Amino acid sequence: MNDTVIAADLGGTNLRMAVVSRDGTILTRARRTTLSDATSEVIVSEIVDAANECIATIGHGKIEAIGVAVAAALDFDAGILKNSPNLPSLNGLRLRDQLFERLGLRAVIDNDGTAAAVGEHWLGATQGTKNSVCVTLGTGVGGGLIFDGKPYRGIDGTAGEIGHIGVEKEGYPCGCGSHGCVEQYASATALVRMAKELAKSFPGSPLASKSDVTGADIYDAGLQSDPLALEVFSIMGAYLGMALADLVNVLNPEIIIVGGGVAGAWDLFIGSVSREIVRRSFREPAERVKLIRAKLGDDAGILGVAQLAFQR
Repeated sequence: MNDTVIAADLGGTNLRMAVVSRDGTILTRARRTTLSDATSEVIVSEIVDAANECIATIGHGKIEAIGVAVAAALDFDAGILKNSPNLPSLNGLRLRDQLFERLGLRAVIDNDGTAAAVGEHWLGATQGTKNSVCVTLGTGVGGGLIFDGKPYRGIDGTAGEIGHIGVEKEGYPCGCGSHGCVEQYASATALVRMAKELAKSFPGSPLASKSDVTGADIYDAGLQSDPLALEVFSIMGAYLGMALADLVNVLNPEIIIVGGGVAGAWDLFIGSVSREIVRRSFREPAERVKLIRAKLGDDAGILGVAQLAFQR
């Protein structure tokens, strides 16, 4: 039996790939940029190209399989992508079969939030727990559920779509086809939109005069106690807290972990999150649940889908 797998995390902005050993050691990495309007053929070619880069470094004979975590609802057993709000050209794609045909490797495809939850359960913040919720804050908002130590995907493979919990009755349209989803209020994309919308109310903020404000700009301003940035993170945390309060009431998890790029601003929004959970959840589960940062950073999804590839 070979001792490594290729593991990839395909998001709305980047494709990150690594070769992972059975103990979770990352041996080499590759990276590509993904465009939301790219065709499925282009995206698959980028995956194959990055995989071949990894194969050239490690050697084909040492690689057992490839696993890909995708920001999409999917059929896990069939390896078919059903709905990818941030990469819509992938809808309906038989990605597992295409990767097998082009790389000659057994392939495993899973939702990126579920993969992150598996990675954190294997080597990260939820080791030793049975029931946990993993939330990933990036270009969108993802999620993954672990029940009784195993990933829960639901009957149609769409369980864990935390980003599409509704928090506003007549809110912003979402790529999933609904509107008012928490993804539109707690993602990196949402932070930028809210900063632009609130700029007129904070004319003294340096952010108000920037036409090309980024999530990094808002984070840096927040560290300097800029009132506009702090207001944006307060709003973002409140909406995220609403969604997590629903999960506390429905699932009664031991632990909720928050990861993804936006989680780097933890201290700027987590107070608002905690307040909403206390306000909106039943007292006992709200007091019991642990709310902590994920430990594996950007590698959570990669390590999770690597573990799944080894298991399958």
